[in-house]
Amino acid sequence: MMTFPNMTVVGGGQMARALLGGMLKQGLTVESSIQVVDVQSDCRQWWQQNHPGVTATEDLAGAIRSSEMVLLAVKPPVVPVVLNQADWAGRLIVSIAAGVSLNTLVEGVGHGRVARVMPNTPAMVGQGASGVCFGTKVSSDDRRHVSEMLTSVGVVVSVAETQMDAVTALSGSGPAYVFLMIEAMADGGVAAGLPRETAIELATQTVLGAATMVRNTGMHPGQLKDNVCSPSGTTIAAIEHLEQNAVRGAMIGAIQKAAARSRELG
Repeated sequence: MMTFPNMTVVGGGQMARALLGGMLKQGLTVESSIQVVDVQSDCRQWWQQNHPGVTATEDLAGAIRSSEMVLLAVKPPVVPVVLNQADWAGRLIVSIAAGVSLNTLVEGVGHGRVARVMPNTPAMVGQGASGVCFGTKVSSDDRRHVSEMLTSVGVVVSVAETQMDAVTALSGSGPAYVFLMIEAMADGGVAAGLPRETAIELATQTVLGAATMVRNTGMHPGQLKDNVCSPSGTTIAAIEHLEQNAVRGAMIGAIQKAAARSRELG
């Protein structure tokens, strides 16, 4: 039996497409239970072409009236504008707008049945990592629905709102760090004599394989690293070079810098 609430998504861009795509794929909901509100005609057309059962509309107030759950998937500066255009009473409000606090949501919708989520772009391929914090009036069913939505595209952790800037810096921005690392590894492979396509393929699969080992073995990444480092071998020589160039410290500093910027934006 379908138990997921009727849902309106405000903002039909890439992250909304990823989240709803995951929910539909996992059978959590059906297209006829979803409305997407977007002012861009090309975005509404995308939904009509790719998910014809979804109602794509410009009518925000009307869509909200017929929904039990609302996903705010608009840019942070647009949130206050959106919150002034509808009656939000009695609805679960979930925001993925970076930096928009629970207090801002509560003030805008007039109640505490709100959740703040920080997803990341790998949700688009079903491998997302999301952090979530909840308002004071969120029920156990509300928490379950938000968790189901997010786990349909990856993993989710529940955190205190004071930790959301750290989530933003680590997993929200984190894919960019990994993309940079894959690019740099591939460059190194090219410098060592590999064709570009081969280097990118090997670098990408190596990162994917290493991450899978951490997840599947449950071993500390430091132990897995040690297992690759033979005495006087190639790997420990490379690790020594990375340590001499403060790669570990640079990564820690980058995440701290991103967290500080997230606090500034909030």
